[in-house]
This record gives sequence, structure tokens and C-alpha cells, in this order.
Amino acid sequence: MEKRKKRIFDIIQIGRRDDFISRAFDIFIVAVILVNIAVLFLGTFEGLHRYDAWFKWAEAVTIFIFCIEYALRIWTAEYLYPDRSRARAVWRFLCSFDGIVDLLTILPFFFLSGFVAFRMLRVVRIFHLFRINAYYDSFHVITSVLYEKRNQIISSVFIILILMMASSLCMYSAEHEAQPEVFNNAFSGIWWSISTILTVGYGDIYPVTVLGRVMAIFISFLGVGAVAIPTGIISAGFVEQYTQLQNKSKSGGGARGTVSMTVDDSSPFAGQQVKEIESEYGIDVIAFVRNGAVVLPSDYNEVKKGDMVIYQDLGTKRG
Repeated sequence: MEKRKKRIFDIIQIGRRDDFISRAFDIFIVAVILVNIAVLFLGTFEGLHRYDAWFKWAEAVTIFIFCIEYALRIWTAEYLYPDRSRARAVWRFLCSFDGIVDLLTILPFFFLSGFVAFRMLRVVRIFHLFRINAYYDSFHVITSVLYEKRNQIISSVFIILILMMASSLCMYSAEHEAQPEVFNNAFSGIWWSISTILTVGYGDIYPVTVLGRVMAIFISFLGVGAVAIPTGIISAGFVEQYTQLQNKSKSGGGARGTVSMTVDDSSPFAGQQVKEIESEYGIDVIAFVRNGAVVLPSDYNEVKKGDMVIYQDLGTKRG
């Protein structure tokens, strides 16, 4: 029974090319997600209302598949979090991003669709598209860049927010007397500041005084520079990541201070998560090659048979 349960876990997790069933399941789930999202969008077109019966049928089938997958992931949660007890592993999955998205995707279909607020939960299905990111290693670079540059991105967003608040207050001071119905308080200029800083403005709210227009010119220039900050940070992060991937692919882990090891049945790394390997063996996992693609690891990536692990020995092995 345990062997069958472990096999089901391997199938519903990201598969390897040499595991036909697991790879086929990956492709199948991606197709189901895309069908579910497509039905959600097509159902909003009035010209397609004659196909509502087909859309409801397709929605019911895809939700049923999501329910089965959700139940299987709960059933095999202890393999996803092997360092926890079964109850704690299940709870960890239920509180994870995937677990919450899965639940909020399923619930509205059954008994919450009669309320507008709950019907809006169907939008959560779009977040299923992030699941596709897990099935394609090249997409993993995006999340890696955002995670590694998160502090710089948060700082730049904070600067933009300050600029928006300051520009709103300045525009209120300059325009309130001339346009009291438009700039009636300090926060009424938020829409103007957002549209001016992040775009070229929509023209629905604009300054009419000389002072307001002069400030709008300077705020527009500052907005261009402020928006360029997070863009530059993310762009630089992509360049760094792809450069690292290319260097690791060419060197095959042969760089000074690094070791590469192909995982087989006798390897102690097989079936363990990256954070567990790093903690237990005192190493720093730089990357691992899976199915010919270099993957940048996260703490909960599970190393599987056939992977080539590239790491640095820190000399701090536990015990």
C-alpha cells in the first residue's frame, strides 16, 4: 500500500522524461487547467450563450479532475513534507499557495455560485496558471529572479508609493480651489498620480492651473525614472540568472569549488528536499540538471533519481 501511495505521489508531482506516466499526467493537468480557464472566459461572451450547456459540462469535468487531484495531494502530503508528521504535512499543504488556490477553485462550483462575492472567487482559477510554471523549468527562472530581488523590488515599489502620495498632495494644494469637485481632498488625486506616474495619463482628470501643470511635468519625469527602477532590477536579475545557467550548462559543475553528482538509487540525496540535503550534509546546492535543463533550486524542490546535483561543500556536515 505504501509503495502504491508513493508511486501516486511521484505521478502527481513534476515528472521526469523517463517516467512516461508522470510526464503524461503533467501534460494532462496543464491541458485541464487551460480548458478550465478558457471556459471561464468564453462563458462571458453573449454571442456564445448557446454553448452554455457545453461550457457547464466542461467546467464540471475539469472541476471533478481538480477534486481528484486535490484529494490525492492531501493523501500523499507526507511525501511532500517528509520532515513533518502526517497531520502536520496535510495542514502544511492545505495552508500552502497551491492548497489554497485548489480549494478556492473547487468551492464556488458546488454551493457558492449564487452569491456575487463568491462568484468572484472563480477568478482564483486564473492562479492555476502558476501551476504551469512548476512543470516547465525555464519558467522557474522568473520566480527565482523575483524571489532573489524581492528586497530591491519592495524598496522601489515603496519609493513609487511615496511619490504617488506626494504628487497627490501637491496636486490637491495647487488644484483644489480651481477644481474643488475633482481634487476635493488629498486622496482624490491618487487616480491622477497613478495614471500619470505609471502611464501617460487618461485625460479624465488633469490640472488646469499654471502651477498644477508645471508640477505635472516634473511629476511625469519623476514617474518615468521611478518606474524604471524595478524594471531595471528585474532585467538585471534575468541577465544574471541566464548567465549563471549558461555557465553551469557549459561547465557541467566543473567550476572551482563545486561538485556534481548524478543521483541514483544508492545516492543519499534521492527523494530528499533541497533544504534537508543542505542542512544534513553541510552543502550549498547551486543547481541541478533535470531532463537536460538546469534548475535553480528552492528549499522544497525534491531531488529525484536521474538528477545531476551541482553543489559546494561547506564542510559543516551535521553530526
